[in-house]
Amino acid sequence: MLPYGRQSINEADIEAVAEVLRGDWLTTGPKVDEFERALSSVAGGSEAVAVTSGTAALHVAYVAAGVRAGDEVVTTPLTFVATAAAAAIAGAKIVFADIDPATGNLDLASAEAAMTTRTRVVAAVDYAGLPVDAGAFTAMAHRHGALFLEDAAHSIGSLLNGVPVGAGADLTTFSFFPTKNMTTAEGGAVVSPDPELAGRARRFKGQGLVRDRDALRFPDEGPWHQEVHDFGLNYRLPDVLCALGISQLARLEGFRRRRQEIHDAYNAAFGGNPRLTVPGTVEGAVPAWHLYPLRVEADRRKAIFEELRRRGIGVQVNYLPAYWHPVFEDLGYRRGMCPEAERYYSQEISLPLFPGLSDEQVDMVIENVLEVVGP
Repeated sequence: MLPYGRQSINEADIEAVAEVLRGDWLTTGPKVDEFERALSSVAGGSEAVAVTSGTAALHVAYVAAGVRAGDEVVTTPLTFVATAAAAAIAGAKIVFADIDPATGNLDLASAEAAMTTRTRVVAAVDYAGLPVDAGAFTAMAHRHGALFLEDAAHSIGSLLNGVPVGAGADLTTFSFFPTKNMTTAEGGAVVSPDPELAGRARRFKGQGLVRDRDALRFPDEGPWHQEVHDFGLNYRLPDVLCALGISQLARLEGFRRRRQEIHDAYNAAFGGNPRLTVPGTVEGAVPAWHLYPLRVEADRRKAIFEELRRRGIGVQVNYLPAYWHPVFEDLGYRRGMCPEAERYYSQEISLPLFPGLSDEQVDMVIENVLEVVGP
């Protein structure tokens, strides 16, 4: 089965991990600091805080933003459930707004219409790797006394109008799961241009421990002394995985270029077929495409999906609208709330897209899709 996504590991990656295994540090050591500096460079200089997963990054970011019981978080339903679940776990009520049907990204006007005096955070996803307009979302959120969180699980290495993802939002989260644009096996990060927000994120992911003498309540207790002023959790990414991340970041631009080549080949093959809709983009975007979300006729989607799987092409669907999950249904959310997101979901199939995909495999995917879909 040809997967829809896969990690790209080379000998340099393996040696980077082996070097750490031969050394003194496995958990929090010098590679964490080095990885965070490298991430900061990719994210336009924003401070980076490495954590254990993309979901952990979202939880840390919502807590850093001050989300608590009684607050609202406006977000998109066209996302992996963690974007909403992490905010719900932090105590927020989730308010879903609809998407732009051309791109799959959260629609700015729909998000603004959902804002109230209780909105603490607006969270938009860079769907498939296409960046949202972080500047516009941040300005809108600030007008309403809220913060903007960019869920960039799909888009590390992307730019919009020359601005790298991670530089434009109050908080940005990354995921480094193996199918993403780079990997640390499991892992993620929170980045922010605001030192106060980054500091809150760093404390929360380190169990809330305070070691700075000037900040201690009892500074003369002894040189071993540390304190917890606010509760946190252990979301620390270890040195051994950060070493892999450092090596992967050095290859990120090459990954982006190869993903774009595959994306362009798919667009050229499918763009003229009246039964298919290729992914939309926006002017000024340089995406690091994580997904290739092809849209087919809704009433044929299941049959097309099953036949492509039968032929050995591991297509996927991204995503079930978040409020369709029973956990949200049990909270009173109902289908029909975001018709554009539901329509998009009903048509979407993600085709294989990863740097190791050969030209021959790309041609095989194209040939089979066109055979199954028909002219």
